Amino acid sequence: MEVINMVLLGVLLGGLVWNLLRRVNGWVYENLKLGDKRFLLPPGDLGLPFIGNMLTFLRAFKSTDPDSFANSLVTRYGRTGIYKTFMFGSPSILVTMPDTCKRVLTDDDCFMPGWPESTVTLIGEKSFIGISQEEHKRLRKLTAAPINGQEALSLYLEFIDEKVVLALDKWSKMGQIELLTQLRKLTFRIIMHIFLSTEGEEVMEDLEKEYTFLNYGVRAMAINIPGFAYHKALKARKRMVAIFQSVVNERRKRMGSMKNSPVGKKGDMMDALLEVVDDKGRRLGDDDIIDILVMYLNAGHESSGHTAMWAVFYLHKHPEVFKKAKAEQEAIVRNRPPGQKRMSLKEYRQMEYTSQVIDETLRIVSFSLMVFREALKDVKINGYLIPKGWKVLAWFRSVHFDSEIYPNPKEFDPSRWDGFTPKAGSFLPFGAGTRLCPGNDLAKLEISVFLHHYLLGYEFERANPNSRLMYLPHPRPMDNCLGRMKKVSQ
Repeated sequence: MEVINMVLLGVLLGGLVWNLLRRVNGWVYENLKLGDKRFLLPPGDLGLPFIGNMLTFLRAFKSTDPDSFANSLVTRYGRTGIYKTFMFGSPSILVTMPDTCKRVLTDDDCFMPGWPESTVTLIGEKSFIGISQEEHKRLRKLTAAPINGQEALSLYLEFIDEKVVLALDKWSKMGQIELLTQLRKLTFRIIMHIFLSTEGEEVMEDLEKEYTFLNYGVRAMAINIPGFAYHKALKARKRMVAIFQSVVNERRKRMGSMKNSPVGKKGDMMDALLEVVDDKGRRLGDDDIIDILVMYLNAGHESSGHTAMWAVFYLHKHPEVFKKAKAEQEAIVRNRPPGQKRMSLKEYRQMEYTSQVIDETLRIVSFSLMVFREALKDVKINGYLIPKGWKVLAWFRSVHFDSEIYPNPKEFDPSRWDGFTPKAGSFLPFGAGTRLCPGNDLAKLEISVFLHHYLLGYEFERANPNSRLMYLPHPRPMDNCLGRMKKVSQ
């Protein structure tokens, strides 16, 4: 009897301690810092001290149902579209509906980038996610046109087309391959050509390896202890910075020796970053250039490589979609002028159904599940308060799986895009507002060129069709889509 009483007492004390712990964050960040304003906060809870709701978040995204995290908020507090949480070390507001996401992403007077310090440390304090709005406008103006401009896309198209043709042929002779790994190599080669076209194969391979470690650390808890993903990511960044610094030093040295030489051919983006002078006569320093490179080379290959893999995944899961997309590509080739060997921008713009396949893939995969903002002042949304200094997480997955916008949202259905133009805030694969991903047009071009050649001459046979899916740091099959690339008659 005494043992039973002791057990009951232990359970009771444990419950009391647990309840006290769950109230600590609320007391510190609501009662102590907000006072009566706390009554205007949206529904939700701030979880446990220090870790907040992160364990619940990680548990959901390591399960087979990553959306259970956001769905549990709806179940507990109703469909408000805005909830209070404690994520990535900060009191945060989760926004999950198109109108709330649109407001947060487009109102630069009220919200600024609010990425966790750990993420800014990895990507760079002088990258787009760490700089002021003024600096962002200046650097975006410099870099966006050379990447997304029509002239730039025309120049890159020939290179992309050539590399895709060679890659598909190579993969068909390699036996089993990890399709995701090979596509990431391909898209990394493309972004390297744009930014660092004169660097050798060794530099490219070293950087690609480090980016794999970096990405695993970006969505991990910031635990800087050996063995943890964030620690590995910090070491990877240090090695990447050393590589980029060596390249910058060599380029500056070369440019100095060519100062009085006749003007030669146009350089790559690295040369542009070294040469640019703003209206006040300032040049970019080494730290500026390196952080811009870290960010662009990462964003410029991860999303397009993963999306291309998922497009193949869904095309083979839905033979009727594969057949229709293939017929569109065959029609494009039939109508091609005699003598034309490569795909043209005009043909790219004719890929109406293939574009729908890509948009549906972007929607259902939601490669970037959220972006971070921070309130510059107290802001009211839907009658609720977002306190100054609190983080705001625009939760893209909830928007993309909203059944009121996309009926049967978990069903892959490119035809849902027939005559459908999503309202602002309801389709966010590349974000929105002034911080819209500057490489979005390039990414869609890469994926389209790949699908053009793939649909015309290849099929992919998966080794493990039932391979479990992983959702962190990005959605992918656990086996990286292992299988064989098979060449078929055209």
